[in-house]
Amino acid sequence: MSNNPSPSPGVSGRVPVAVWGTGNMGRAAVRAIVAHPGLALAGVLVHDRGKVGLDAGPLAGLESELGVRCEDDAAAVLARVAGSGALAYTASGDIRPDDAATDIARALSAGVTVVSPSLYGMYDVASAPEELRAPLASAALEGDARLFVSGIDPGWGNDLLPVLLTGLAGTIDAVRCQEIFDYTSYDQPDSVRDLVGMGHPMDYEPPMVMATVPTMVWGGQVRMIARALGVELDEIREQVERAPLTETVSNRMGEFVAGSQGGLRFEVQGIVDGEPRIIVEHVTRIDAAVAPTWPQPADGADGAHRVVIEGRPRLEVTVEASDEGGNRAAGGNATAATRLVNAIPWLLSQPAGLYDALQVPLTPGVGRLGR
Repeated sequence: MSNNPSPSPGVSGRVPVAVWGTGNMGRAAVRAIVAHPGLALAGVLVHDRGKVGLDAGPLAGLESELGVRCEDDAAAVLARVAGSGALAYTASGDIRPDDAATDIARALSAGVTVVSPSLYGMYDVASAPEELRAPLASAALEGDARLFVSGIDPGWGNDLLPVLLTGLAGTIDAVRCQEIFDYTSYDQPDSVRDLVGMGHPMDYEPPMVMATVPTMVWGGQVRMIARALGVELDEIREQVERAPLTETVSNRMGEFVAGSQGGLRFEVQGIVDGEPRIIVEHVTRIDAAVAPTWPQPADGADGAHRVVIEGRPRLEVTVEASDEGGNRAAGGNATAATRLVNAIPWLLSQPAGLYDALQVPLTPGVGRLGR
């Protein structure tokens, strides 16, 4: 049972928000809630029983305790934020998408507005699979709640930012969204090794890039950009390249032997009139020396997100975020989580339903300058 007090928006003037999951995204979500002057951390749900009872502050990388202890009682935490509050659902959906959808539907039907990066199929509500969308829509209406899903990679880099930049363009030949990362410091070994394929033999087929999977994950963002630009897609295509390690390397996730996969590059291409016009591209390495001819971060560091609008004028914007001691992967996670958390006050002012990145505005950081 919970020992946490229940923040009251009527007393504190702040919206109570809970976090479900304390991995890379969950830690960032806790920090984003604490930093927001209109929100109050109301609970933290964990799966690992070893974390139960721990204060959320140090667990999220903050210097002081918050007085909010981690719990494993989902019903109690959801009851605490039902009606006037919200939930940042950051538990992984990579290998448990059905469970993630069930958890989120449970929260919605209980009257909790939810923001999450965990349901790839809901990036673009308009093209979401009906078997995923319908139960979530029904749960949102039942609970008078709202759902906003945006990507972990990060969502704003594949939806909001490219669409915004097209407003500065004259002619547009292509829109390219890139995530370029060295995963050496990305502490998620199951995903890096088994989903992405790093360290596996070159004849191993990583689940992340099996045929149709990239489209399942990132196709919604391509469709969303097309919808924003008022164009019809002929189809969505996938391109995949893999590169081996030339030397054995070791990092916090263990040893990756020479000859095994050391790099992965893929594109999800929106085809318009027979040409790739809207592209989401990922360039991933486990060592900086892998595939040196592939795109690199401009400053030679371990990661960046880039949007390129080919046309006249040609536009290129690179975002280099860092957090948790200068870690670029943590910085990307933090921007993705903060985009979601910062959307909560706006969402709570809207009718019940499902929302996407073209509907949810990017709000300025009011009350946070110098905080």
